[in-house]
Amino acid sequence: MLKRLITLLAILILFAALGVAALLTLNMRGEDPVSDAAAPNHYSAALVDRGRYLALAGNCAGCHTERGGAPYAGGVGIDTPFGTIRASNITPDKQHGIGGWNADHFWRALHNGRSRDGRLLYPAFPYPSFTRITREDSDALFAYLRTVPPSPQANAPHALRFPYNTQLALATWRALFFKPAEFAPDPQRSASWNRGAYLVQGAGHCVACHGARNSLGATIDSRGLGGAVIPGENWYAPALDDPAEAGVGHWSAEEAVALLKTGKAPHASAMGPMADVVWGSTQHLSDTDLLAIATYLRELPPSLTSGAKNPPALSRHVRDAATLARGQAIYDRQCAYCHGEQGQGQDGAFPPLRQRRAVVMTDASNLVQVVRHGGYLPTTAGNPQPAGMPPFGQVLDDADIAAVLTYVRASWGNDAPAVSLQDAMRR
Repeated sequence: MLKRLITLLAILILFAALGVAALLTLNMRGEDPVSDAAAPNHYSAALVDRGRYLALAGNCAGCHTERGGAPYAGGVGIDTPFGTIRASNITPDKQHGIGGWNADHFWRALHNGRSRDGRLLYPAFPYPSFTRITREDSDALFAYLRTVPPSPQANAPHALRFPYNTQLALATWRALFFKPAEFAPDPQRSASWNRGAYLVQGAGHCVACHGARNSLGATIDSRGLGGAVIPGENWYAPALDDPAEAGVGHWSAEEAVALLKTGKAPHASAMGPMADVVWGSTQHLSDTDLLAIATYLRELPPSLTSGAKNPPALSRHVRDAATLARGQAIYDRQCAYCHGEQGQGQDGAFPPLRQRRAVVMTDASNLVQVVRHGGYLPTTAGNPQPAGMPPFGQVLDDADIAAVLTYVRASWGNDAPAVSLQDAMRR
């Protein structure tokens, strides 16, 4: 009996050792040796300018700069289903930032998701997208960050539940879901399309918001642009490959560029998290790069599930008459002055609500957020004085919000599901 127990224990130890070896192997794949040589003290102006542009393309400040804080000093809380992750200080401060890093360390962080000391990074830092950034662009971005004022702000600790706060959990996640990659241009596509693909898939990391994820936070489709609710935000990032949501295949290139450059287009406006992206990132990109992004997005093939979340109505949805009456009374009192009695809006100021895809998408999260907290377009050079919608959360309760949105989604040719009280209770 003892001999059998010893044999079983030996087998378990062997399997555990093999598992650890496999994890180590999978987590070291694609990694080159890293030099610890000190970084240069000077970089060319051209390299720094290229890095500054890439920082805008990646909206690095959006996560690494707190409101009112020092640029790139970190501290922003990123909510995830596993807890809150705090963005790190990436200024050249030697104690708290990346002042002791060199270009190899920085490249390893972007390409392999590993810090200077070898620790695995959380994929809330979107290295699964940044892994596609070229070494040349990584070096330029590092050169720029070396020029920003160093900040002594200490990195705030993450607030993650066990076991997600362990390196073993990260190693397992990486072994399952991450492999270093390089952007491979498609020789069958135009240079503009390939540039757009590089920006969307790499520096722009659009999948970070628009990608549906599994229970462990890994994207579940190859392009990762099929739409998802942003954790902690209660905003829905609509599918970029679905014409019923945010697909732009039926738009002109000029219309798609306008939305990215100004936050406003004939058929849509940027609000919520996307307004922040336009304000901090895309409005600063060159027209050539904006056209490239538009070219790539316009040529995205519809996903296999395109339209499944927003199917064409075969018959009108059943709605409660009392709810519709309550919603109409609220609309007439609070909304009609700006959006019109027939939901027609006002040109150049307030968007129409009739037959507008943002209004009739199956997921009504964004509508709830706009009514409760207000809707504000970004201030851009192309739209310096944008109209905004004030918040109504202080005068409308959850039932009111559900009722008025149900009415809007059932009026003037709109035919979308009712907004439930549960939907409206999402903060």
